Formats: sequence, C-alpha cells, structure tokens
Amino acid sequence: MRINSINSRVQINQKGLQYNQSNNQNENNNSDILMKELDKMSKINNVNIQQKEFTLGLTTEELKKRTHKDYLTTKKMLSEDAPEYVSLSEGDKEALKHLVKAAHRIDKIEMILDDHNNLAFKSFLEKECEKGNEDAKLTKILFDAQKGIFALDRDSHMIKLVSGMEPKKGLGIYPEDLTKDEFHAILIKMLKNGKKDEVSKILNQRSVVLRENNELKAIDYVDYFKEDFEYMASELEKAAETSTNKDFNEYLRLQAKAFREADPMLDAYADKKWAELQDTPLEFTITRENYSDEMTETVYENPELKELLDKEGIVPVAKDCLGGRVGIVNKEGTDAILNVKKYLPLMAKNMPLNDKYVQNISADKESKQTMVDVDLVGVYGDVGEYRAGITLAENLPNDDKLSIQKLNGGRRNVYHRQIRLITSDDAKEKLQKRLNAILNPELHKYYNDEADHWFTVGHENGHSLGPKSGTESLGKYKSIIEENKADMVSLAMLDILTEAGMYNQEQRKQIIITYASDNMMMAKPTLSQAHRVRSVMQNYYFIKEGAITISPEGMLDINIYKMVPTAQKMLKEIIEVQLSGDFQRGEKYVNDYFVWTSEMETMAQNIKKVSKTLNGKVEYPLADKLLSEV
Repeated sequence: MRINSINSRVQINQKGLQYNQSNNQNENNNSDILMKELDKMSKINNVNIQQKEFTLGLTTEELKKRTHKDYLTTKKMLSEDAPEYVSLSEGDKEALKHLVKAAHRIDKIEMILDDHNNLAFKSFLEKECEKGNEDAKLTKILFDAQKGIFALDRDSHMIKLVSGMEPKKGLGIYPEDLTKDEFHAILIKMLKNGKKDEVSKILNQRSVVLRENNELKAIDYVDYFKEDFEYMASELEKAAETSTNKDFNEYLRLQAKAFREADPMLDAYADKKWAELQDTPLEFTITRENYSDEMTETVYENPELKELLDKEGIVPVAKDCLGGRVGIVNKEGTDAILNVKKYLPLMAKNMPLNDKYVQNISADKESKQTMVDVDLVGVYGDVGEYRAGITLAENLPNDDKLSIQKLNGGRRNVYHRQIRLITSDDAKEKLQKRLNAILNPELHKYYNDEADHWFTVGHENGHSLGPKSGTESLGKYKSIIEENKADMVSLAMLDILTEAGMYNQEQRKQIIITYASDNMMMAKPTLSQAHRVRSVMQNYYFIKEGAITISPEGMLDINIYKMVPTAQKMLKEIIEVQLSGDFQRGEKYVNDYFVWTSEMETMAQNIKKVSKTLNGKVEYPLADKLLSEV
C-alpha cells in the first residue's frame, strides 16, 4: 500500500447494530435508536459502550484553523454527472448503488474497531450540532474526515477530538483497559493451562478480543458484526443480480458467503477470485490490512511468551482493520498500468538473494498479478480515513491471507485516480511553491507528478516480490520494513526496466527526482506511521551513501547516478533482515536509519512556510446520491 501524503496527493457484539444507512440524512434522526442499541449490547458483551457526555478536545481557534481550506485539503470522488458513471449500463448503475451501500456500512464497523468510543462520540456530536453548538459542528467536520476521535496529522501531532482521552495500542479490538503487561501475563497463563486454541484465536488477524472472567476470549469478526455483515452480504447479492460481468458477480457472491459464515477459507476463496479480476466495469474491494494494531505483535517482545508460542506453533498476526472501495474501472489508465506486467518476471529474476525464498511473482512463469486503475465513487472505513495522508494504491491480499498461503492465489493492484490526480491551478501552484522551498532549481525540470504514479506502480508490484512468508516475527517493525522494501524495489529496478524499454532515460530521471522530492516531510513521524518512518530511513541512508544531500539551508540536491545503486544496496539489506525473521535485528535496522537530522528539520520548516495542509477530507457526490435512493 502507498499513502498519499505529499502535495495534497498523496461492536459491538454478535448481533451487530441495525440502523438505516441508506440515507445520510436519516443517520442524524436515528441517534437515539443507535445509542439504545449500543447500551443494550454493551450489557451483553461487557463492552461498556453507552450514551456519554464528552468534552471537546480542541479550542475554537484550533478548530477554525484545522477546518480551514488551507489546512484541510479536499479530495472529491466522482460527481453525479461524471461521464464514467453516465456511460455505464443500467444494470451496472443499479449494481453500483448496492455496492456503495455495502461499503458504506464498513464505516461503522471500522469506527468500532478503531476506538471503543467512536460511535458514542459521533452520536454526541450530532446531538450537539442539533443544539447549535458551533464547536461541535467544526469538530464533526474533522471527525468525519479522519473517521475517528484520534488521528496523527502531517505535522505528526496527535489530534484528540475529545479531552482527557488517549488512543489505545489495541484500538477498539482489545478491552479498553488491557495493558501490554497484563495481555502478556494472561496469554502465558492460558498457554500453560493448555488453552492453545483459544490463544491462537486471540492472536489471529480477524477477531475482536473480550474479557471473560480472568482470561480473554476472541470472537471472529463475522460473528461479532453478524447483522452488519449480513446487511453487506445482502447488498452484494443484489448487486450481482444486475451487474453485467459474470466473473465480478461470482466474486460478489463468494464475498457475500464469506460475510455470513466465520470461516477464513471462505474469505480465501473470495480473495482468490477478486485477485483474478481484470476486465470488469466496476470495482469493489473489502480491504483487510493490519498496520494500526500495536498490541498483538508486542508478544514478540516477551521472551517467555514468544518461547511458549513457538512451542505451540502459533504465529501471531496483527488485527485487520477493514475498508471498502467502490469505483469504476478506467480502461485507458488500466491499459497503461498493465504494460508493466510483462516485466514482472524480469523484476523477480533480479531480486536480491532470490534463491533463498519463494516470492509471489515467478521469474519463469506468467505472473499471478492483475491491476486496474479506478475512478473512485467512494472509499470507506480504513481506506477512507484521511489521517495525514490517504491511500494512493493497494496491492492485496497480503501475505498473511489464506488465499496466498493455502490456495496459491495471486494478487491485485488497485490505483486510485481521484487521490493522485492534481488538476486544479491552485494545487499546481502549491506544488511549485513546495519545489521552490526544497529542491535545487536545476532539478525542477525533471519533476513530473505523473512520475510519482509510475513510482507507485513499481512500489505496489514490489509488495509481490521478495519473501512472501516468515516476516511475522519482525513484530511491530514488519510493516515499516515491508513498505521500505516496496519503495526500494521500485527504485532499484529502474535501470533494468529502462534497459528493457519500459522507461526512457528522461522518464528515469523524472522518477528519481520526483521520488526524492516527494520523500521529504514537514515533521518527524512517530514509529506508528510505517509509511512515513520508511521515508526518513531512506533519506538518512541515501545521505550516508552520498546519493542525496540536504544543505544547511534545507535545500535538496540529488546525485542521479548514485540513486539506483544505493537503492539496490538498501534493498539487499532489507531482504536480509526479512529472511532473518529476527525481531532484534529488525529493531536495530529500523533504529539505525530512523534518524531525523538537523538538515531534515530545516527542510521541514521550509515546507511548513509554503504548505499549511495538516489533514484532509473526502467528498462523495455520486455516492451520497446513490445512498439516498431507496
């Protein structure tokens, strides 16, 4: 996955909740019903979610600043009269309506997974807005944009929309009061008492964890959100009745089945079919990625617990967050992206140490990799959370999924046109100001925003290259190292792909300069921001190797000739770390290069002088219209 964060581009129980999401206006009217259901279900599951009073966390002055257009950028999805929508067949238009309704329900599910208090706070804000509370109205703009109470902004500051509350390592997935030490102690006790199966369920990627007496109990997502998943399944089946593509309809029915039964293999069959889709008019994805859960993989930090887990053959995997994407496949953009497919075996052949591991792309067989460029109608849940950045593209399913591990399935890249495109004069002017503030003027001629898209194509395919298993024991550093690898694949393969004819020399220079320029940030990130930590690591590494320099005044200069060899060197080191599967080695690798220098800080200050954007929001004109239709 690649996050767009530069230049404005880039629970409650087994019964779930029932409330009408087919009409956005109805949500405000249903707050009382929603909170009664929440309170009722909290008694069943001991989740302690009930109607609450909150104190807003931001001052009026801060709210006005953060909701101003200079600080809160906007990404607009397809409009009601978009030609991409107008040209669809009537059957696909009807199907699209049901797909949007299914994906929209994920917003609620993901809010529950994200934090125990999100839905209660959402209801509180709606009531305060009805009372005319102006601060609540501004807070709701931010809440709706980041889809939750907490979010890091581009300045790496934690936005806390509620006073007196802190984000939890276990999000809303683990008990709110569960500490890391207690978590480890409970698991050790359960393992010593022979409860291997229960611990395995607690440490898998698709369960919500509750307290049960003095132990923990895991409930599969499908059972925990039963009625929500049933609703989505029904909408997918309705879409399959009118959609014009047979393969797409088969996928929708497989995914609907997976929503109704808590069997991971059903998701595997749906994932495998989804990854085979290429020539479909519509796009629908349930995304399941595990970047945000900071609790599960802490087990690797406890030697006694890790030894017990190894003995029982339990491989902990961080919990999935859930997202939904609905769009219309852009044929012209897809054809351009597909050009890379013929080069994937060449890339696989040139991966470092490729004789020591199995990778998803074979050097001597046709690649099991489909790819589409999509005009977005809506992004929901994890995909639609605008927190410092927003997802630019994704390569799924990830290596921890059963379609990869047991069904020998392929992977699929989906690129987000509305997120990456810079079309307005205002956006172009802001981009030029940023370049003026950070980049050697002699290199401006090589900066090309489309080159960022080319780099992203390399990045997403990079996730399919390298070791496809065995990296789980890197724990909380796994995602940082994997995202670093994907970037370095894109850059390290540049000379090979240029020689093979995919790029010309001018495009090669444009990709290098654009990548290096976009890698510069306006603040040092936290370790929880995998996509941004890897950028700091790369910058420091490339400085040490003499591939880039940052002057004391914060201006970037790039040695074009050293960039690719440096990426190749870093890529080999990354693969070695992944192959080791050693937590301490992964930790040392990240710490050695996650270094924020004084020159980086000077450059960050330069960026802040010309770029005020801290966060963003997404608007859904077409999706909102479809949701309002009965």
